[in-house]
Amino acid sequence: MAPETITITQDSRLLSMSCKVEIRIRANAERVWALLTHAGGYPRWNSTITRVDGHIREGQRLRLYLLGTTRTFTPLVSGVAPQRGMTWSDGVPAVFRGVRTFRLVQRPDGSTDFEMQERFSGLVFALVKRAMPDFGPIFERFAVDLRCEAEQPAG
Repeated sequence: MAPETITITQDSRLLSMSCKVEIRIRANAERVWALLTHAGGYPRWNSTITRVDGHIREGQRLRLYLLGTTRTFTPLVSGVAPQRGMTWSDGVPAVFRGVRTFRLVQRPDGSTDFEMQERFSGLVFALVKRAMPDFGPIFERFAVDLRCEAEQPAG
């Protein structure tokens, strides 16, 4: 991945849909991880999230408030591997489920490859699929916001 490249990948099927963003951030994985796991800091740097209640730790349930909707999301945090990744999941398997994975890869030059992917699936998903937003621009905004904040000089 070239340093300034942002890659968005989307896939849609009858019972599932996924969106993935990949971006290189000129900051180490420790810095990126600190931003991703500090719930209270999200509204300061992330233009897609207005508030996060809870603690981003293994086994914890969050309450996310997103820009442009009154609905809240309550993902469960799992698979936490510091400076490498984690998963947020919400919903009922086979009915309607969203699973978001975050992945960080520290590069030898001190930068970090960041990847975020969300997959929606289930029988109810097939019924509401047309009402779902285009996640490409939302994911791109999240990644660019994260990169801008992570690349700021410490201070």
